[in-house]
Amino acid sequence: MSSTLRDIVSLTKPRLSGLVIFTAGGGLVLAPGSIGAARVIGTLLATSLVVGSANAFNCYLERDLDQHMARTRTRPLPSGRLDPSVALWVGFILGLIALPALVYFANPLTAGLGLLGLLSYVLAYTPLKQRSALALWVGAVPGAIPPLMGWTAVRGKIELAGLVLAAVLFCWQIPHFIAIAIARREDYTRAGHKILPVVATDRATKLHALVWTLLLVIATLALAPLGVVGNLFDVTAMVLGAFFLSRVILGFVRPEGDLGWARKVFVGSLLYLTALFVMLAIDAK
Repeated sequence: MSSTLRDIVSLTKPRLSGLVIFTAGGGLVLAPGSIGAARVIGTLLATSLVVGSANAFNCYLERDLDQHMARTRTRPLPSGRLDPSVALWVGFILGLIALPALVYFANPLTAGLGLLGLLSYVLAYTPLKQRSALALWVGAVPGAIPPLMGWTAVRGKIELAGLVLAAVLFCWQIPHFIAIAIARREDYTRAGHKILPVVATDRATKLHALVWTLLLVIATLALAPLGVVGNLFDVTAMVLGAFFLSRVILGFVRPEGDLGWARKVFVGSLLYLTALFVMLAIDAK
């Protein structure tokens, strides 16, 4: 792969697209019914293209801010390796491919949810980071939509169990991003982002992480009573929840601004989500 093509692909943030495919797949597995292997693959690929489109637009809008952050200043746009118009074209082309593909492989409702995720990420979350800590919760909305898209791709309608699965992803993102933001607070401060760890104390920020982790555990335990998973998932969710909670609680007994805590919560969040969705696939009814 040439360096230019590699830079173009990087605009879509492939690792994030991989996470979205994973969570959207959870919705596809959990939803009662079947749409066939071809439609499943098509839906997942189209969903990843929606995410790639949103990320390309994000790279375009934040190209100047990215110059101030150590982890982003070497990206193709702030470093000058690609013209900013390339990111715009990538965003538009991927979006124009992805949304009709979602209509074809899934249904119009799933495509509408994809459009909602794209617009909320680009037009709401991205600019709000420069204005308010509320961006943390606004940004969790597009991240919570993919599993609901997986659900609606099978069921063709929004149902309570699908919404609960979306709530799991919404709650999970809060402590996950707080851990990232505390570890990279200096970067976000230089870029002028008004994220929670920049505008609030460490204790207040960690309290938000604790509250939303508790809500996350409650949301996971709501799936079994809805009849979409079995008791094995319920037990596993409690064990995983205790593991994740223990990591977050450490933030109240360690020194303020403890980067070790942030790293442990970040790694713990990834281990938690991976194990949770694997078990969801195993014990889905």
